[in-house]
Order: sequence, then C-alpha cells, then structure tokens
Amino acid sequence: MAAAVRAIGSLTRFTAAAKYCPSRRRLPGYACRNISSSSPLKSRTHVNYDIKGDVAVVRFNSPNSKVNTLSKQLQAEFMEVMNEIWTNEAVKSAVLISAKPGCFIAGADINMIEACKSSQEISQLSQEGQKMLANLEKSPKPIVAAISGSCLGGGLEVAIACQYRIATKDKKTVLGTPEVLLGLLPGAGGTQRLPKMVGLPAAFDMMLTGKNIRADKAKKMGLVDQLVDPLGPGIKSPEERTIEYLEEVAITFAKGLANKSVSQKKNKGLIQKVTDYALAIPFVRQQVYKMVEGKVRKQTKGLYPAPLDIIEVVKTGLEQGNDAGYLLESQKFGELGMTSESKALIGLYHGQVQCKKNKFGQPKQQVQTLAVLGAGLMGAGIAQVSVDKGMKTILKDTTLLALSRGQQQVFKGLNDKVKKRSLTSFERDMILSNMTGQLDYKDFSKADMVIEAVFEDISIKHKVLKEVEAVIPPHCIFASNTSALPIGQIAAASKRPEKVVGMHYFSPVDKMQLLEIITTDKTSPDTAASAVAVGLRQGKVIIVVKDGPGFYTTRCLAPMLAEIIRILQEGTDPKKVDTLSTGFGFPVGAATLIDEVGVDVATHVAEDLGKAFGERFKGGSVELMKAMVDKGFLGRKAGKGFYIYQEGVKNRSINTGMDEILARFKIPANPEVSTEEDIQIRLVARFVNEAVLTLQEGILSNPVEGDIGAVFGLGFPPCLGGPFRYADYYGAQRLVDRMRKYEDIYGSQFTPCQLLLDHAKDSSKKFHK
Repeated sequence: MAAAVRAIGSLTRFTAAAKYCPSRRRLPGYACRNISSSSPLKSRTHVNYDIKGDVAVVRFNSPNSKVNTLSKQLQAEFMEVMNEIWTNEAVKSAVLISAKPGCFIAGADINMIEACKSSQEISQLSQEGQKMLANLEKSPKPIVAAISGSCLGGGLEVAIACQYRIATKDKKTVLGTPEVLLGLLPGAGGTQRLPKMVGLPAAFDMMLTGKNIRADKAKKMGLVDQLVDPLGPGIKSPEERTIEYLEEVAITFAKGLANKSVSQKKNKGLIQKVTDYALAIPFVRQQVYKMVEGKVRKQTKGLYPAPLDIIEVVKTGLEQGNDAGYLLESQKFGELGMTSESKALIGLYHGQVQCKKNKFGQPKQQVQTLAVLGAGLMGAGIAQVSVDKGMKTILKDTTLLALSRGQQQVFKGLNDKVKKRSLTSFERDMILSNMTGQLDYKDFSKADMVIEAVFEDISIKHKVLKEVEAVIPPHCIFASNTSALPIGQIAAASKRPEKVVGMHYFSPVDKMQLLEIITTDKTSPDTAASAVAVGLRQGKVIIVVKDGPGFYTTRCLAPMLAEIIRILQEGTDPKKVDTLSTGFGFPVGAATLIDEVGVDVATHVAEDLGKAFGERFKGGSVELMKAMVDKGFLGRKAGKGFYIYQEGVKNRSINTGMDEILARFKIPANPEVSTEEDIQIRLVARFVNEAVLTLQEGILSNPVEGDIGAVFGLGFPPCLGGPFRYADYYGAQRLVDRMRKYEDIYGSQFTPCQLLLDHAKDSSKKFHK
C-alpha cells in the first residue's frame, strides 16, 4: 500500500517529462520491411507489416524522427493494418514491434493536443484512442507487444491493450505513464486497464509519479509477461541483433497463444493475491482513495489538478464500471489539456527538448579527458557526473584530506546507484577506474578541458588559471564553475581568453539538471560548442547566456532573497514565509532556500551584486545575514540557520537563537502591502522583473531558456511554467500595476523594467506565442 501514496513528489523535478519523448539514436541501415501481403499497393509511411508463417509482424516507424509517437497518421495506418490482419484468414496472430531499436512508442504526439482549440476537441482525441485500443483488447486474434526501448504514455496504453507483452531486459527499456508530468492523465484507457493489470497501489504509484519502470521490475509487477536478454555484438550491432531476437521470440509466443500452448493467465504471488482480496472489499478501497488523495493534496498544495483527476477517474471506473470510467477519462483528459498548468508543463517539456541540443554545432575536438580543480562538494559532483558518462576524469585538490573526501563523495554517489540496482558493483568499479585523484598538475598535459570549482575569490581563480595555462595543451578549454563572478574578469588573467568559458553547475550536481553556460565577447564558438557538448554528455539541460554579474540565474535569485530577508524583518516568521512560498508553487520554502544556499554564500552574493546593481538589489539588511554568519548560523551545512537541522529528524524546529537577531533588525510592516497575497507577489515580482530585464539587456537570448533556467535551476513553480510564461498568464499590465503599488512604498526595487512596460502597453505582446 505504501507504493500507492508516494504520489507526486517528482512533479517539481520533471525528469520524466523529458523522457516522455526521449531522443534515441536511430541505427543506420535498419529499415522496416515495407510490405503488406494483403494490400501491396498501399503506401504507408508510419506503420507496415509482413507475414511470417501465420503471424503478422506489425512495425511502427515514424518517419524523420528518432522516436515513434501516436500521431493521427500513425493511428490511422495502424487501424488500417489491423483491419487487414483481422480479415486475413491466413493470419492467426500478430506481433507489434518497432523498427527503431531504442523506442517502442514514446507516447502521444503532444503537438496533436496543442493544436486543439477546446476541451471537446481534446476529449475527442481521447475517445478515438479509447476506441482504437478497445478494438485491440477485443482482438479475435492474439496480439503480442514486443517492447524494446521506451514504452511510455500512449505507447504503454497500446502495450497493455494487447494480450501479451514481451520486453528486452535492457536499461533502455522502460515503461511508464508520464502524462501527469505534462498536467494530463492517461487518455486512451490507461486509467482503467492499469489498475486491473498491476493492482490499485502500483497503478496509482505509476500514474501519480510518472516514473519509469525498468523491464525486470515490470515483469515482477505483472506489467510484462516475458523478458528477453539483450544480445552482444556479432556481424550486426547489439541493438539490431537484440531486436531481431525479440521478434523471433515474440513470433513464437504469438503462435503459442493462437494454438493455446501458451496461457494468458498470470500466476500471482501470495502478496498480490492477499492485496487483491483486500481491495475487493469496498471499505478498503475507500481508505486507499482517501489516503492517496490526502498525500497528493499535501504534496501538490492543490496547484496541480491532474493527480486528483487521476484518482477520481480510477475510482469511477472501479466503483461504477468501465463505461463510466472511460467516459470520465476522456472528459477529464479534455479539461486538463486546456488548463494553464498543462500548458505550462508542456511548455517546459518543449523547452527541455530545445535545451538538449547544441546550437553551436559539433566541436572540432571531443573532450575525452576532463580535469576538475577542487574536490569540494561542487568539484566532486562535477567529477561524478563526468566519469559516470565515460569521460576520463582527473580530480585535483591541494590537500590529501580534501581530495580523499571528494573521492569518497564520488564513490558514495555511484554506490547509491548500486543500492538502487541501476548499476552493478562491477560497473561502479569500472567507472571509478577512469577517475584519478592527484595533488599536482602532472597529467593536465592530457586534458581537453579543465573545470575549476575553487573558492569564489577572483584572486584565487586568477592564480589557478595561470597555473593551469602553464601545463595544459593549446586546444584545452578552461571553464569556471563560478555562480556570480563575471567570466570576463576571470578571463582577464588568461593568455587565451577565447578558450575561457563559464560552466555554472547547481548543487547537488548529480541531482540538479541545469547547467548554465556563460560566454564572453571573446569566447570562441568552438569553445562554447565544447562546453555544451560536455554538458549534454553529463546529462544536463543547458542554457547559454552572456556574461555579466550574476549571469541569469543568480541575478534572478538575488533580488528575491533580499525580499525574503525584508519580509522576515517585517515580522513574518520563517515557517509562515515557507508556507506562503510553497503555497505559491515553489518546491522549497523561501526561508529554507536561504538555509539550503548557505547564509554565507547568500551574503557574499548579496554584497557582490549589490555593488554591481546598486539600489535595485536592496531589500532586507545584509547586516542581518552577517550577524547570522558571525553566530555560525550558516544554514543546513552548519546544522543551524533559520531552522535547526539534525540527522534523521524530518520535522525541523525554528532556531530560537535567531530571535535576538530578528528582533535587532526588525522593521515595521506596512499593512497595505503585507497581506499573504502581497508577500507572494512581492517575491515573485522581483524575480520576474529581473528575468525580463536580463532578456531586455541581451544576457538571456530567449524566453524559453529563461523559463528552463528558472524552473530547473532555481525551483520557480513548474505549474507556472517559468517567469516569462507566468508574465504572459498573469498579465504584464496586472503585474506592472502590482509593482507600482509596491514601488510607492519601497522605491526603485519594484520599478518595472522597460520590456515589461512594453508588454503591459500592448496586450498582444507575449513572450510565448
């Protein structure tokens, strides 16, 4: 039952959203066999089939795409093919397989949903999908889904409508229902079939989290009937050999199902039988619904309608029957598709796809050996995500203790994957063998790129840059992982400023998806291309911005941090500030955010950017944060900040040591601008205004990267889609009016920038078309 209530925590991360339609390499020379024996003259572009004995092998192959998606064209051709198979007496069974080894079907075509102008149109798409898969489910001839690669969303709905499922036991083979991460629900019968197939708790866990299920786990759950081990290399590539072998096995099982030598009946384990027995009791089911709904409401704060609709649709199907369930599924699918939350999440999905491409093209030389300077939290994190992706990595520090700590951090990160069974201990050791730790520069002559992650001090950065340039080869790139220091200032000490670039990672590096790359006027396009290429290999979502104090992300965050301190000084306690900010959609409370960033780091950034931008970056007193630093209240890392942090203790208590500091710096609150809504808008308005100003100044090249950077790097509410989509949705004029009200009280910190004013004057102007 516990699995059912893990609900929606992943909504703030959206890792799976990017996997809804993942890019997969298409193997050269592997094409589908374009023949339909019953209708050879038909020219189909998305679905074809051939007949082997008495088994029809149906192949999905969306043209000019790395993945198969359930577009209108694919659905139409698929039904046409199936109708031919059903009317062909020589065919006794069928196999559904992909011509693309890395992808079965990656989901519905999102563009198809976005093209709809009303909820009724989207509901119609759902009903068409339901009808298609109902025909599949009632097929008079058994159908086997042969799954290799991603089988997600609508792809999984196709698979579970078949009579049998076989999957390759491969890391690339994942099954899941990520629709919730796009603000939607499974709309082609998935909400009705999945609970009956895997049980109510597991179905809720899948649909409410959107997480991917590996093939071996899918087999244990009853989602897959048989597994096929992948094959190694031979005359053909491993992928080609594996998919051919999968096809052979699937054909064998299809024949067995047709002649009744293979049974469709599943053998359930004792736990599953007991669970099914318990859930057959109405009272138990009601308790499950109630428990799951409570968990979802607590975690989503009611800001995401899709999870609650999923619960309602599943409940309707189980309590009122299939017809009622399917009807509500299509209605809710249509309603959700028109919500601002779904549009925001789909916008983020498209943004992620855009930010996983290298707009500078391929670099002249691939980075094979990467050196990381500094084995602290950030340096070790960068080393981990690099060595984990096959790069030879050198980790350097000045002391043996610091180096050992960094190496231990990398080992722990990889060992956690072993515990979760996503790596074997042998694979972990093979990965670690590509990392060397050292206290000098001896192997830097082999480095293609050096990333420095030393202390945020310009003199230290100049020192290491000069030391590195004395030993690295001419083609080697120097990247700085600074969070605020202008890259141009760092590059001033370089003999080759065209080879210097900023690569701003976010902590913890192995968990946070964003990488902010900063280019100066002197950074060469090839250097930028290499930085992006390395980031993509590390699995990052990348934004590229121009140089300037605070770049994009730190510059947006700093005014909001200043406003948080002012709100605390005005007498709002930290827990209330956290409640208001998470209630608005931020995954981390505002006061907790300062503790997480580190009070010393926040102070350093506030002072540096305050000098660069003056009055606009003021708000709360920097002296308050300095007083916290003097007392050792540095945040989570020190065990005390606004809260007290203890190992293994979930419910943090307020740090009463802060009472004296808050009392010393207390300022009167103006009731005209201190309602709960005012506090939320004050925080968000300063963030949004600064984001728009960076676009106005050319630091940011487009609103899409601004939204991605804010959501994936700073935790801007995903349900709002980012600062630019929020400005479009809330209304520039409405936002300007609120800011003018706050400007009257607080001055230039709330003066709207010119670009925001331009959008306010002309309501047809939107950041997103």
